[in-house]
Amino acid sequence: MPEANNDQLKSTAGIISPAFAAIEKASENSGTILSTPPLTFGQKAVGLTFNPGNNLGVDHIKRLAAEYIDVLNHLRNASTSGEAKRMYSIAITEAQTSQMWAVKAITWKD
Repeated sequence: MPEANNDQLKSTAGIISPAFAAIEKASENSGTILSTPPLTFGQKAVGLTFNPGNNLGVDHIKRLAAEYIDVLNHLRNASTSGEAKRMYSIAITEAQTSQMWAVKAITWKD
């Protein structure tokens, strides 16, 4: 199966997430960024800054997964149940696993 190219991903990204437009705009901006906010738990969990091929699809999947993981982490932190906290932790691990398999699929070359 051929690798998804950036044009294919751009054509569906507006439907999937409005954040994709911001990613694309930022990548086209040649200005200097003076400071960057610290990474969230989810962004760290998916390795958001690691994308050596600068693949837009990889970036998009990682950002979506990071947002989902941040929600789960917030819920885990707010929970008073030890069992619920355990389940949130498993959900976070599985979200990381899903994100890694998606990145593998995006970058797959037959």
